[in-house]
This record gives sequence, C-alpha cells and structure tokens, in this order.
Amino acid sequence: MPILTSFDPINRAPLGEVPITEPTDMSSLVLRAKKAQKSWSALSLDERQQKVMKAYERLVAVEEQLTLLISKEMGKDYRRASYEVTGTVQNAAYFTQEIAQALKTESMGRNAEMQYRPLGVVAVISPWNYPLAMANNLLLPALIAGNSVVLKPSEETPLVADLFVKTLNQVLPENVLQIAHGDEKTGKALVNADINMVAFTCSLAAGKHIMASAASGLKRLVMELGGNDPLIVMASADVDKAVQFAVASSFENTGQMCTSTERIYVDERIADEFEQKVVALASRYQAGAWDQNNVNIGPIVNPKQHANVLSQLEDAQAKGASFLLGKQHYALPYIQPTVVTGITPDMLLERDETFGPVVAISRFEQLSEAIERANASPYGLGAVVFGGAGANAVAGQMEAGMVAVNQGAGGLGPWVGAKQSGFGFHGTAAGHRQFSQLRIINK
Repeated sequence: MPILTSFDPINRAPLGEVPITEPTDMSSLVLRAKKAQKSWSALSLDERQQKVMKAYERLVAVEEQLTLLISKEMGKDYRRASYEVTGTVQNAAYFTQEIAQALKTESMGRNAEMQYRPLGVVAVISPWNYPLAMANNLLLPALIAGNSVVLKPSEETPLVADLFVKTLNQVLPENVLQIAHGDEKTGKALVNADINMVAFTCSLAAGKHIMASAASGLKRLVMELGGNDPLIVMASADVDKAVQFAVASSFENTGQMCTSTERIYVDERIADEFEQKVVALASRYQAGAWDQNNVNIGPIVNPKQHANVLSQLEDAQAKGASFLLGKQHYALPYIQPTVVTGITPDMLLERDETFGPVVAISRFEQLSEAIERANASPYGLGAVVFGGAGANAVAGQMEAGMVAVNQGAGGLGPWVGAKQSGFGFHGTAAGHRQFSQLRIINK
C-alpha cells in the first residue's frame, strides 16, 4: 500500500506516515459511506447530536497530542496550536447544540412545515493552515445533518487529521466518518465519486476545478477559496489601533491565513506616522521554531510556498517598492517580518494572495482611489476600514463577504466570501443548513 509521509517544515525530517487512498479505492470507500449514511440518518436529530458530542468528548484525552502535531506538522507555535485544539474541543458542546437547533423542523402554519433532511455523502476537503479547526467547521454540521462524511485533509498535515478521525471513530458508527489521505489525485477522485456534496477550503484554482467536476452531478458546493484582503486607513483613523491591527493581521499564523491583511491603503496625510509605527511594532516579532520562547512567526509550511512569497517580494523590489523592514530574499524555511511600502497595482504583492508575514503598504491621496484599488481583485473574502466619521460609508462600498470597521472581519455571522472567494458559506444557522436538503411538507 502506498504511503504519505508528513515532514517537519523546519528541517524536512519525516514525522510519520499514513496510507494513501488510491483513486481506484475511492468507489468502495464511498459505497461504505453510503451504506453507513442510511442507518445514521435514521437516527433522530437529537440522537445524532448526542452521539457526535460523545465522540468529541474523547478528544479531551488527545488534546496535547493534537497540539504537538499541529506545531510539528505546520510549524505553528505551541500557544496558537493549543488555542486551535482547545477551541475545537471545548466549544463542541455549544456548536453541536447550535447546529441541531438550526436543523429542527419548522412549522409554516396551515399544516405545512420545513424539514432539513440529509443530503447523503459529503466530502470535506480541508487545508493545512488550520488543520483541525477548518476541518471541524465543515465536518460538524455535515454529520449532525445526517450525512456521512469523507474527510480529505491536506497532505501537509495528515497526522493531525488521522488522530482526529480515529479518536472520533471510537464512538461514531462504523464508516459514518472516513478519511482519505493523499495529494490532489486523491482529492480529484473523491470529487468525481458518487457523492452528494463537496465542502472545500483551499485555493481559487482548485475551487474552479472542483466546481467544473461537480457540474455533471449537480453536487452541492460550499467553498472558501482564499482572499486578498484590503485594509483602508483613513486620515481620521486612530493610528495606533490601525497599526496594531495591520501588523497583527499581516503576521498572524505567519501570514498563512485566508483573512490575513494582504494590502494596506493609508491616507498620505498620516502615512509617515503609520509606517514608522508599523516598522517599530513589526520589529518586535521573532521568527523561529514552535518550541522556542517569544516566537510568534513560524516557518513557511513548505519550500514551494516559501518560494512563492520570495517571488512576490522580488517582484515588488524590481518594480520600485521600498523595504522598510526585511529584504526580498530569505533562506528556508523562514520569512522574517517584512514591511514593504510603495506597492503598486502591477505588483504581485497587490494582485495575488501572499500567505506570508509581509505588511504591504500603499499611500493614497483620494479616498475614492483607495476604494477602487481595494475592490480591484477577483477575491472578496474580508475587508477592513479604520477611520472615524465616514468609515461606515467606506465599508459599505467594499466588495467582500465580511467587512468590518475598526476591527477584524469575520467575527459574528456566517463565514462567507464574495466574488471568487466563495461559493456558499458555513457557520451560524443559515450556514449549517447548507449541509442539508430543504424539504417542504404540506399535510
């Protein structure tokens, strides 16, 4: 049986192995999922919620193992990895109840009701940057809705997902939750299989391929496809608060976050102060291994992504950008905290998602120019405006699924992208219902 090896992003040493699900084995795996789904969906909504909750209680015993695996497989510092694990485990009781409540049958009056019925087999394809949380956000509503699930985790973080699934399966009925390890070949085979829905978090290019592949079977889709989130800093902004957000959002999870701030447009009148304070704060960040003290920037997940960040920095340098902190080239596996100003629309730093610890700044004279550039992207996941009077009006012109004023986007409400950042959404009652088939009954 072919195997998939997980590597330490710092030294590329092997961490462990899992068996690969060959494309030729996918049909039998999905067949098992279909059979398991029949009996799973026959349980009541409350019975499924209780069974899932009991399964999540088993995760308490492996919290430390999951935390260490996240740190070792993707390089996230121990504190952040621990937050991801404890947030997933400790919030399970609340979210399972929220999901079950959202899926309860609703009376429409006059002997009619709305039912939220299972779809069948749901494929959950999850990313490496939040390997537990992002899988969990899609897996929970899918299961409680009465679907069986096949989880295809990123090949960068297979050990986290493997322990997660094996632990839940100590309680869940056989084959209600299965895992399919492998690279894009495994993912394509799963999408092309006889399933009913694909819930996916990853790249725009992969999302377009999934959408095309799902068309023939009209498979349901919930997809979050990355972002290139802008931040507009108005002249009326609280500069210190804007600086704190800009640096923290650009560097969080080593910049490897879909709602990371990727492009900053700052009013010329406060730009000098803003840039000086950004450099002062960014200089305090330290890159290093997950188990070192005072480290808040880890390694880039793999050499390919490291090279992608460098290509954007080199492109910016060649096209006239100025480096206020850092440089355009770094040795593997780290990118030191970097601050670049003078970003222009033709630079890769402005056009593409960077996924690295880079603060990219451009100045504007007219607010209309900043709004136009902020919206000049196929992405539309998050957008943030810092300012006083008029900030709400600017936010209202942002073309994004999640927009915030003087705070980060993506707090309360569904996780939703506009334009090519998303198709469907998840989270809250409306998002949970995306994993079900709405049925109207007239009696």
